[in-house]
Amino acid sequence: MKLIIVVGGWEFSIDVGPQEPVLEIKQKIQHLLNIPVASQTLTIWGWEIIDGLDMEDYPIITNGTKIHLTINPLPLSIDQNNAKIHIIVKFSTKKISIEVDKTETIRSLKEKIHIIDGTPIKRMALYFSGKEMDDDFRYLYDYGSIADNSEIIVYLKNASRMIVDPPPRRVNFIVQTSSCLLNAACIPLEMTDSGTVNDLKELLLSSKILPFDDYIFIHKQRIMRFNCSLRWHGVENGDFLYVFKGTITPAAG
Repeated sequence: MKLIIVVGGWEFSIDVGPQEPVLEIKQKIQHLLNIPVASQTLTIWGWEIIDGLDMEDYPIITNGTKIHLTINPLPLSIDQNNAKIHIIVKFSTKKISIEVDKTETIRSLKEKIHIIDGTPIKRMALYFSGKEMDDDFRYLYDYGSIADNSEIIVYLKNASRMIVDPPPRRVNFIVQTSSCLLNAACIPLEMTDSGTVNDLKELLLSSKILPFDDYIFIHKQRIMRFNCSLRWHGVENGDFLYVFKGTITPAAG
């Protein structure tokens, strides 16, 4: 499919595959425009497209979708030739090796771990050299001693819930429907956080807020799983959930 890249008042198209990683798209842009990958931020409708994901992780991106490119200055301390490293992510029972870029965020690293291992992002606490890594837009290069084969430890928050599950609580959130696929609307809802995404869908259908159809729900740039609870997805008061018509199907081999 073709994507339209919009930058600085002009646009151009590039061909991408359904399973093509976001990082490879940035590499194509670097080849065409000589803009370093680390200087690129790609967004759609104000959402940043995360390096650790593929096109199939964003069902809202289809042929002809416009992606906005923002060019950011490189940190002076980063040598682009040495930005790629492999780190060891250590769990309580195993270790995995992940290739990362020093210019990516802690959030992006958590996204990669989630994709590889399935650990809920909301429950992750990452530690390096005995200190928790800050999730608020901190970059790997902020931890200057991270290098090839550095070890980052994953702790799970609220581990005690495996023994006693905390009681359900009510959460208030907004369901935002797509202006291009549905009549755009912001729908305030309240549910217990133990309810699943499928429960949410049934509520919207039974209330005739949505017509009967197949839908995809997205929370903080992640496709939500129908059999998982709002708590599992980390939904908090005031969060937005985005709904689009469609289904998730495996890409052809």
